[in-house]
Amino acid sequence: MSQTQVTTKPPGKSWREINQERKALKRQRNEEKILKQEKRVALQVEVEKKIQEEVEKEKKYSEISTISIAIPGSILENAQSAELRTYLAGQISRAACVFCVDEVIVYDDIGDKVNTKKSKVEEVDGVKLARKSCVQLARILQYLECPQYLRKHFFPLHKDLEFAGLLNPLDAPHHLRMSNDFKFREGITMNKKVKPGRGSQVNVGLLQDVSTDKLLNPGIRVTVRMLPTPEGCKKLKGKIVSLTTPRAETGVYWGYTVRIANNLSQVFTQSPYKDGYDLTIGTSDRGTSMDDIPDKELNYNHALIVFGGLHGIEAALESDEQLQVDEASLLFNHYVNVLPNQGSRTIRTEEAVLITLSGLRNKFKANNPPMLFKESGIATSSIFAVKPEVSENSGTECTLDLSKFD
Repeated sequence: MSQTQVTTKPPGKSWREINQERKALKRQRNEEKILKQEKRVALQVEVEKKIQEEVEKEKKYSEISTISIAIPGSILENAQSAELRTYLAGQISRAACVFCVDEVIVYDDIGDKVNTKKSKVEEVDGVKLARKSCVQLARILQYLECPQYLRKHFFPLHKDLEFAGLLNPLDAPHHLRMSNDFKFREGITMNKKVKPGRGSQVNVGLLQDVSTDKLLNPGIRVTVRMLPTPEGCKKLKGKIVSLTTPRAETGVYWGYTVRIANNLSQVFTQSPYKDGYDLTIGTSDRGTSMDDIPDKELNYNHALIVFGGLHGIEAALESDEQLQVDEASLLFNHYVNVLPNQGSRTIRTEEAVLITLSGLRNKFKANNPPMLFKESGIATSSIFAVKPEVSENSGTECTLDLSKFD
């Protein structure tokens, strides 16, 4: 026999008071529900705002003024030994790093006039053939630019790198040591299983990998923004950003990219920048004196400086059937002689790179220059920090930076 539940009235309260309390409780619950919904909407708006800010930042970062140099790969063929070829490539790499060059283009200035071996090059669009000397120069340039802890992943044993150990290191800011503490690091995506909805694990040269926000294929080089680690949390977290973000946000020089052009025309037509190069400079002893260019005269968003090989840019023009011009000077905004009244009959390409980049420093005026980077931005992590010793006599702290000896 079923029993009907009967609502009993609490003693000391009328039904009117009970109904009022119930209505008040219901109203309170509705208000809490509305507040939660408003918070959820506000959080969503904030997330969308941050995403929009990131998009605007990325757009702004892509507009930073850059400098590119084009080097003929044939300069390696003029070297007398494998050691000298490697050292020559190291000189080009050092010059590009010292003067904060953003892109190095290795182009074929000889073409099919001389039958030489071709090598395969893997690119985003696929595999293409290129002159062997161009491939070797590009490989050494990439090897030196890559942080040391990533080289074993990207550069297996190869004959082109046989004497790379003899070269002077770049010691670039993005070649961070384990003891360095900086908000950005270069890394490689690892082949590790991750939970659904989580990003790739990235090796950034620390004792443990970093959990990121994007799931990418393994073996890809990425730039990671290191996120603050909450107290008591052992896992490292980061965000994958554009290659240009570190320099745009902090002004730090973050290395150069390398591409190969099979002829002189591809130097211009395959530019990675949307509108190409707005300032082009060719170097030749037949050009006008660089001293005639006033200071801060050369405004640019993306500048390109092209260097010739043993026979100059004129020889590269003759070997390129796609260029229908008679004079090499017509290809450039400025065709300059970087060192008039030189004491030697010839200036080697590796010498011309240093002379030109040094001479153009005061001539350039970037439309969107990166901010000035303070070297103190790369500090020594507290994990590896050495307690300073205080001298009893002087009372001053020891300023020895042990991170330089890693």
